[in-house]
Amino acid sequence: MRRGGNGPQGLPGISVTGRRAGTFCLLLVAALCAQATRVQVFQAKELDRNSANRRLTIERYAQPRGDILVGAERVTGSEPTGGRYAYKRGYTDGPTYAAVTGFASQAYGTSQLEGTEDELLTGTDGRLAGWSLWDAVARRRKPGGDVHTTLNRAAQQAAMRGLGDQKGAVAAIEPATGRILALASTPSYDPGSFAGYGADDQEAWNRLQADPDEPMLNRALRQTYPPGSTFKVVTAAAALTNGVVTDPGAPTGAPFPYVLPGTTTPLVNDTPACDVPGMSLAAAMTLSCNSVFGYLGVRTGLDRMVATAENFGFNDPGLDVPVRAARSNFDTRMDEAQLALSSIGQFDTAATPLTMAMVAAGVANDGTVMRPQLVDRLTRSDGVTVQLVRPSVYKRATTPAVAGQLRAMMTDVVENGTGTAARIAGAVVGGKTGTAQHGAGNSGTPYAWFIAWARPAGSDAVPPVAVAVVVADSDATEVTGGALAAPIARSVMRAVLGG
Repeated sequence: MRRGGNGPQGLPGISVTGRRAGTFCLLLVAALCAQATRVQVFQAKELDRNSANRRLTIERYAQPRGDILVGAERVTGSEPTGGRYAYKRGYTDGPTYAAVTGFASQAYGTSQLEGTEDELLTGTDGRLAGWSLWDAVARRRKPGGDVHTTLNRAAQQAAMRGLGDQKGAVAAIEPATGRILALASTPSYDPGSFAGYGADDQEAWNRLQADPDEPMLNRALRQTYPPGSTFKVVTAAAALTNGVVTDPGAPTGAPFPYVLPGTTTPLVNDTPACDVPGMSLAAAMTLSCNSVFGYLGVRTGLDRMVATAENFGFNDPGLDVPVRAARSNFDTRMDEAQLALSSIGQFDTAATPLTMAMVAAGVANDGTVMRPQLVDRLTRSDGVTVQLVRPSVYKRATTPAVAGQLRAMMTDVVENGTGTAARIAGAVVGGKTGTAQHGAGNSGTPYAWFIAWARPAGSDAVPPVAVAVVVADSDATEVTGGALAAPIARSVMRAVLGG
């Protein structure tokens, strides 16, 4: 007689329902393992980057952040909070260097060098070697490294003082290397005012975001303006490089009045001294004659004008210093009337102060434009270098002979033309003023520009500094490049020269 419920060995039998329940449990375990694998392996990076993941922020601020340095001076620091995030970022004279450092905020992330070099500063960069095996086993974060900038402290301070309460920007470059000596934007802001995660930080952030003057806009790198007559240096380079003009002192054949091709509209000059036919390129540069440069731009032709502009940094969407700069624009499709206007820095032509500093630096460096760089080297916390940023050629914009002709004309602008406010005793200074119209019907306050380079008198070396200044808004009664921008450029160049 069979005993129900016992198997052959006397073990309890398993019902069909029990087997199904067991199978279902196995499937649940398998699904759980699959989900865990998907989340922990395949989605790990995505979840790490999720803004809702506070663990990474806690880890990032669990130890002091590495610093950003100007020369031997640390312009950043780390402050203990006693809260959930153990440290927050601090800044020494934050508004002076905000266009360079950017911000590192527990609530709002990072920008500028704080953003591009975040892994090094937080200690997660794989190049930060030298930690012990025990640290690896314990998964201790390496100390943050340091970012050594190329800035000249005196030049940066001179740029900020010169801009003052005006809305504008300065970019200064060492022509032979591309090292950025000054990068200033006004109005500025204090990145330490919202470095934490509290109510005060949120209030400071909201106030900055609502400010109509946009103090957090980096006008030196991220804002473009019509360059006005400073672009005439590029037009002159194109005309000389391509043989449209062979002798800067000879008549150009430019008619007066010069009527924009295909229209009945004459290209108006700012001074009656320009209102003569056939003026030479050298005289037109000194007096800043629109009619001559519009004529020469059309004579040079669109393709050759575009090529020259691009050799100086225009139309480059990937100019990293390492912070990404906005793309400066010179249109590649235009009719001749538009080309004439573009050749005097108007129409759709637009440039960042950085790009216009590259123009001045390229002329100063015998026609070779060096790639601009804001970082000199990256180091571990103990000072050991993990990366040295070496100078590199960006493009060869023109020949040394043409660059020499351009320098001579720019020197005459400062000695005898519209740029006399940039003169420096004991130095040779070359420059070009610009006053760019904008707004509907040119109704806006003009942008005041000045680009320049300077070297000690008697020296044949490459000038140690080139600069671009734009004043975008000012209460001054005389809004011209010579009146507003040239004195600022002078103070920055004097700082570099040691005057």
